[in-house]
Amino acid sequence: MGKRYTLPIPFGWYGIAFSDELNVGDVKALHYFGRDLVLFRTESGEAKVLDAYCPHLGAHLGIGGTVKGETIACPFHGWQFNGEGYVEEIPYAEKIPPRADGKQCIRFYPVVELNKAIWCWYHPDDIDPLFEVFRIDELYSDEWDDFIHRDWVVNAAIQETAENAADKAHFAFVHRSQDVPFGEIKHDGYQRHAHLTATSPAMLEDGTLDETGEHWCDFFIDTSNNGPGQTWQRFTGIFDTLMMGLVIPIDDDHIHLRFAFKQKKDQNELQQIMAQGLIDELSGQVEEDIPIWNNKAYRAQPLLCDGDGPISQFRKWFSQFYAEPLVEEEVIKGNEKAPDIEELKNKIMTREINSEQ
Repeated sequence: MGKRYTLPIPFGWYGIAFSDELNVGDVKALHYFGRDLVLFRTESGEAKVLDAYCPHLGAHLGIGGTVKGETIACPFHGWQFNGEGYVEEIPYAEKIPPRADGKQCIRFYPVVELNKAIWCWYHPDDIDPLFEVFRIDELYSDEWDDFIHRDWVVNAAIQETAENAADKAHFAFVHRSQDVPFGEIKHDGYQRHAHLTATSPAMLEDGTLDETGEHWCDFFIDTSNNGPGQTWQRFTGIFDTLMMGLVIPIDDDHIHLRFAFKQKKDQNELQQIMAQGLIDELSGQVEEDIPIWNNKAYRAQPLLCDGDGPISQFRKWFSQFYAEPLVEEEVIKGNEKAPDIEELKNKIMTREINSEQ
């Protein structure tokens, strides 16, 4: 049978590492966007991303390569390349050959370091960035604790995992949620925002929750997307928690999903316990979703009903991140045999994402 996912990799900014994972002089081999890459931090502190293979004789710059000033030196013959993919020096040659002199020899990727993460711009046609990384103010405040990290590798296209936020019905059947808050959704160009309100027992002056059923308060969830690769959620009302999500395509049907949580420092003990419970619950929901993502098939023309949530609206917004219009599959007929996807259960990618020098 063919691939379960036929979606291309969408263009956008992707958080390929957290800033504290890359020190000055570090070199890392990565595999994202279906490509082998090298990430390095120059001596001035700039993070740079290039395609991995040296144009000289093909050595992988991320495995054995070393930082020399503002360049990365190939482990094979010492050719030095700057962060834009130009040859700066060949230590054993009198001059740079004409084919390389003043010419870009390796593809480079625009990089922005923001929100304590290293963001890499991907476009299949190597078009310059069409929008900016969104700054999250809480990440620059001393009033918030350090990150709590969660990581997963998922056998799915990036659109499929993101679509769960619009899939109202699955919360009851997969996550056993009794009350799923859904509220106002706003699309603003490359961004998508949702403001959701739920009701919870009020917190009393002694820091406990009201158990009488007489006092209630609103609990707010504000979730945002900036392109396909940057997402964040704010949880307020009873306690304060921020989640930043990095969603990075490994190839067209595998993603690296990274959640980073922060909590407000001035919360009382119960608020801290509730905030930690939220982190555990959200992480548990991802792990409940993974077996479905790993084994489902993409339906370009799904048979939807009125209780599914704004899935079509979400897909329309997401489609702008594909460089070429999607090719719709034929409508699935009722007498067609369902795809046998059992054979794919053991094909979930296990390769190591980061290979440090």
